[in-house]
Amino acid sequence: MLCVFSSFGQTFFISLFSIEIRNAFELTHGEFGWIYMLATIASATLLVFVGKVVDYAPVAWVAAGVCTGLALMCFSMSQVTTVWGLGATLFGLRLFGQGLMTHTAMTAMGRWYERERGRAISITGLGHQIGEAIMPIVVVSLLGLTAWVQVWKNAGMVMLGFALPLIVLLMKVERLPRGSTGYHESNQHQPQYTRLQAAKDPVFWVLCSTTLMPAFIGTSFFFHQLHIGSIKQWSPPLIASAFAGMAMVNIVCALVAGVLIDRFSARAILPLYLLPLGAACLVLFYFDAPSALWCYMMLLGVSSGFSSTLLSALWPENYGTQHLGAIRSLVMAGMVFSSALGPGVTGWFIDQGINYPSQTWVMALSCLLGSLALTVCSKVLNTRAQRWPANPPLDG
Repeated sequence: MLCVFSSFGQTFFISLFSIEIRNAFELTHGEFGWIYMLATIASATLLVFVGKVVDYAPVAWVAAGVCTGLALMCFSMSQVTTVWGLGATLFGLRLFGQGLMTHTAMTAMGRWYERERGRAISITGLGHQIGEAIMPIVVVSLLGLTAWVQVWKNAGMVMLGFALPLIVLLMKVERLPRGSTGYHESNQHQPQYTRLQAAKDPVFWVLCSTTLMPAFIGTSFFFHQLHIGSIKQWSPPLIASAFAGMAMVNIVCALVAGVLIDRFSARAILPLYLLPLGAACLVLFYFDAPSALWCYMMLLGVSSGFSSTLLSALWPENYGTQHLGAIRSLVMAGMVFSSALGPGVTGWFIDQGINYPSQTWVMALSCLLGSLALTVCSKVLNTRAQRWPANPPLDG
């Protein structure tokens, strides 16, 4: 449920109002993209400091505070009248929605489960796919019936009246980690990295830099979906329906990834998940038919499904669970930062006359290079894991 209702702070949801927002505040694609980028970067910076609260406070308390904050930001979006107010509201939506809602859910799953961590994370991550499947269709339907600000007011009421009490009820009992078997047996000697120790590990930063690509590419597409649709002659209802198809593929791949992670480990499948994303970028670059949209969204769903499960399992598997909230907050901040750069950078190029589809060949190349880098990282992490029982790399 945390992942479902994080939709109100996700780019795919906010971008559904991009035309109304740009018209209301008289903004160009680039100007709105830069405001969105700065608000998201600010939220990512704060997330580094507040994200570690999950290591100390009961999860239900954290979830209640985050849900309340997101509800207030939804109400704020329905009332905002100035560009400064828009920036502040976007900051809050990104911090509480994309940032803390997802961070709280995935940190809890990474800590509570070990032997079936991959499947636990994949099931939790279904909330994102459910939101991506339902929300665009609901919003497009509501925008035909009422003003865009009223849709945001309704979102705030849903958060306070339904999401908040339901989530607190479901999370009121604190769970404990389960036992381990299979390949996890070697993890009994796994070192528990602090955030500072993880930050001193060169592999950590290579992993972070390459795992930011899905956030950059996916967010920039979601943000500029109406611009892309106008170039390719894809209608908003067609794009909304393709989101539902992407979500279905996303769900299947997320569950498959969970099973593979529990069977082989996250580091074993790490080098593969960027390849479908690179192929999707090439489809968008070369083809204009409506079927190309579905092909793009299906490939995006494959990569997104694997990454949503893989990246949440990767950090506890290789850096321990004792300081997981602090480590994940750093990673999550990087992903939020990357999602901020996507709309801002691509929006600037659009304003310079380079449309979004023309930019995607560079994205495809970055996915290929990233996959090669992750192949090297996978080998290094496997070597480390084999040393844990006899020679843990860290003390304490």
